[in-house]
Amino acid sequence: MEWLRDKLHNAYEVPRTVSATYLTLAAIQKWRSEGRVAVWLHIPILQSRFIAPAASLGFCFHHAESDSSTLTLWLGEGPSRLPGYATHQVGVAGAVFDENTRKILVVQDRSKLKNMWKFPGGLSEPGEDIGDTAVREVFEETGIKSEFRSLLSIRQQHTHPGAFGKSDMYIICRLKPYSFTINFCQRECLRCEWMDLSDLVKTENTTPITSRVARLLLYGYREGFDKIDLTVEELPAVYTGLFYKIYHKELPDSYKTMTGMD
Repeated sequence: MEWLRDKLHNAYEVPRTVSATYLTLAAIQKWRSEGRVAVWLHIPILQSRFIAPAASLGFCFHHAESDSSTLTLWLGEGPSRLPGYATHQVGVAGAVFDENTRKILVVQDRSKLKNMWKFPGGLSEPGEDIGDTAVREVFEETGIKSEFRSLLSIRQQHTHPGAFGKSDMYIICRLKPYSFTINFCQRECLRCEWMDLSDLVKTENTTPITSRVARLLLYGYREGFDKIDLTVEELPAVYTGLFYKIYHKELPDSYKTMTGMD
């Protein structure tokens, strides 16, 4: 919750060790007199009986985890300015391309109504880097070991049926294979094979985004992957001790270290 509290320094977070019975009208009036603009209330699932009393005091749901829910109460003037909780899910696929054979790894999902060729992938886990998700999902679905090379594309789709009507980010990464014997998960995949990249470009039995990225890969293979790759670098965050990953076209070292304009 730190990133949310940073938005509003005068928000009050009720300590997790404090019973929800601590919430009284007098307590709320006290926080308002102290200049607090909002209150965060965390309620463990085994104390869910306190949700109704909190709601009667004006609290609203903000989000829920597997073992708790978080409620908020806006004390400031006008409508609430509290930031909403996460509204996107992140899916990641791995385009595993063998430059020596020009073969690309593709699967057909068992659960889909239309069994089209696509890249193996799935949802990113909390705290998991994009490249790690792609490598993990490829191995889980196909048995192929690979290494992250670059980010190729990002698709944004709103009101996604598979994301409970929320927004969906779908990221495709270029991966380099380190094994080639397929041992695919039959629970998830109907078929899995190494397909010639030109055949994937030409086939109609694929999804629009797979077809587009196949063409992107063919362009990179012919003209140089530096023309299509978004590479990754880890940089220190403004928060002490934290780091983040940034993806962009390759930046020459001379520009990374330059201190002024020549």
